[in-house]
Amino acid sequence: MKFAPVLVPTVLSLTLALAGCAARAPAPAALIDINLVALNDFHGHLEATKFVYTSAREGKENTMMAGGIDNLAAALQAYRIEDKDLLLVGAGDLVGGTPALSSMWGDEPSIVALSMLGMKFSSVGNHEFDQGRAELLRKQRGGCQPTLSTKACKFAPDFSGAAFSYLAANVVDKVTGQPLLPAFAIEQVKGVKVAFIGAVLKNTPSVVLASGIAGLAFTDEADAINKALPQARAQGATAFVVLIHEGGNTTEPFDQPDCTSLKGPVVGIAERLDPAIRLVISGHSHTGFQCKAGGRTITQAQMGGHVLSRIKLSIDPATGGVVDVVVRNVAVKPGEYPADPKVAGYLARVKEQSAAALARPIARVAQRSSARKMNEAGESALGGLVADAVVEATRAQGVQVGFMNMGGLRSDFDVADNLTATFGQAQAVLPFSNTLVVMDMTGAQLRALLENQWMRASGERSMLQVSRSFYYKWDNAKPDGQRVVPNSIRIDGAPLDDAKTYRVVANNFLAEGGDGYPVFKQAANKVDTQILDLDAFVGYLARNQPGSAALAAPAAPTPRIDRID
Repeated sequence: MKFAPVLVPTVLSLTLALAGCAARAPAPAALIDINLVALNDFHGHLEATKFVYTSAREGKENTMMAGGIDNLAAALQAYRIEDKDLLLVGAGDLVGGTPALSSMWGDEPSIVALSMLGMKFSSVGNHEFDQGRAELLRKQRGGCQPTLSTKACKFAPDFSGAAFSYLAANVVDKVTGQPLLPAFAIEQVKGVKVAFIGAVLKNTPSVVLASGIAGLAFTDEADAINKALPQARAQGATAFVVLIHEGGNTTEPFDQPDCTSLKGPVVGIAERLDPAIRLVISGHSHTGFQCKAGGRTITQAQMGGHVLSRIKLSIDPATGGVVDVVVRNVAVKPGEYPADPKVAGYLARVKEQSAAALARPIARVAQRSSARKMNEAGESALGGLVADAVVEATRAQGVQVGFMNMGGLRSDFDVADNLTATFGQAQAVLPFSNTLVVMDMTGAQLRALLENQWMRASGERSMLQVSRSFYYKWDNAKPDGQRVVPNSIRIDGAPLDDAKTYRVVANNFLAEGGDGYPVFKQAANKVDTQILDLDAFVGYLARNQPGSAALAAPAAPTPRIDRID
């Protein structure tokens, strides 16, 4: 009987066998790339505007025209050829504080334009609350019912609202305890469920009209975001992106890869977020950056549509989680990509419909520009001009002193070479449709109001602009609360009397204690005149043209505030 030979495996044969098994093992699945484009603080800049920047590539300051919905649309059209699943998202202040081309129509053209661009989600910003909660909800849902704004459906006979969703995890209705808007939204992209969680700075009540947000609570940003995350996870989300209207600043260029010097509120918020959140898209500080901080990537795309943040999320297909984030901030250059005819045509329509109103001449002025920039004492030529205008408009109500906040002045007052100011140029200065409120304040309250200019949570001064009827000195060497020089305050040339009552005018934002001036809330006998600050400004320019007793646009501030060093 013969037996088959017994085969004894050799080291070589085992090695070859194992190598064969290894060769047949499945390769790791490729990462899934999800592409986002982010936009923040658009502020209704339908047209390209001046962008002053320093690029990481060039290392020097440059100036160019950038942004505009036509150029944004062209860029996005090109990006979507590369990836049809690309998502456009925002980080608030898409409207509010806008140029006349948008604000004269209640910002409806901006909402329509952003919808045409394919905006999917955005956090709310503080400026979304400029006209109150009802107007914000109208912009989201549509309709022509007037709210605080009187401009509803003036551009077109109907308005269907935003095609994108505003998100706000930390804005809560005090009655219901529920978010005013959805806390998050989930989008399935390439088989991955991505949750976008929105939030706005918790200090929003200090920068918007109190009456417009009555009944709303603005809670801690990080706490609200972390609370929303498990709810989104329960609905199947595996990747998480924060859209937050709160920011920071860095000295690094807007396109510096992985910058590391970011400082500001958003960093502290990011450090407290759930580790599953790898990307924070921010706004509010109007700064371009793409940084690593708090264990995650934090981005911002400057403002006004000048810059877009192009973001690539690399997703692990096994877990659906984010394993890497790459950001590239790019300037939006006119003519860089083929036009999107639909959006370019819409811009042309808005400009044509607006041209006559914006070009309407209102007055001859003394020189081409009155600037917002303050001198060392804290005076601004433009601020004084507006303060004088609001006093003149309410003089019949006995007003003696006028105040203007710098944040209410949106741009310099610039006119053409012929020195003829147009309505559009004036409207660019005062786009918020604030009304003038007259009130009684004691001399002691006025003194406290002035000291409040340095007693700020931010640690920075915030100087009120004053009418020519008001004068005072402040001492830079004194501590906060003691800066105003005793006995220096004058009203119409007479020393301030702490016990006397004076009639004062300010816009309704300040009158409600906005911009961190709670003393205004102590004023008595308040009357909202319903006179728009813009109408007061335009009327003042018309009545005080060159050759009249008071020039309409002084080249430099007349001395109203003196600083002692």
